[in-house]
This record gives sequence, C-alpha cells and structure tokens, in this order.
Amino acid sequence: METRETKTCIVCGQSKEVGITVVTEFICLSCESEMVRTDAGDEKYPFFVRQLRQLWVKFHA
Repeated sequence: METRETKTCIVCGQSKEVGITVVTEFICLSCESEMVRTDAGDEKYPFFVRQLRQLWVKFHA
C-alpha cells in the first residue's frame, strides 16, 4: 500500500496529499483549480496574490 505525504497548502492552510510544489511551497489541488479559474476582477483575486507573494519572499530570502 502506498503512503502519501501530507503537506500544508500555503493558500488555504490545510494539510492535503495532492497538489503542486512551486519553488519550495505546496499548493493543494483545490486551491490551484480555484486560482486558475479566478478572474483578475474577482474579489478573491487579491487574496490569492497575497498568498502567492509568500513564494517570492521565501525564494529571495
């Protein structure tokens, strides 16, 4: 039986098994899907930008 590692999503903060790793941070599949579908005019767009800014900060730290 295969054991999957859980990681904490930088967007929603929940522990999930499935998603992507960008630079060194994990984004769960549900957050990735929602971000891809979110229009720049959507009220949730600034939230995603703030959360993804963590990637830039950690990469340049």
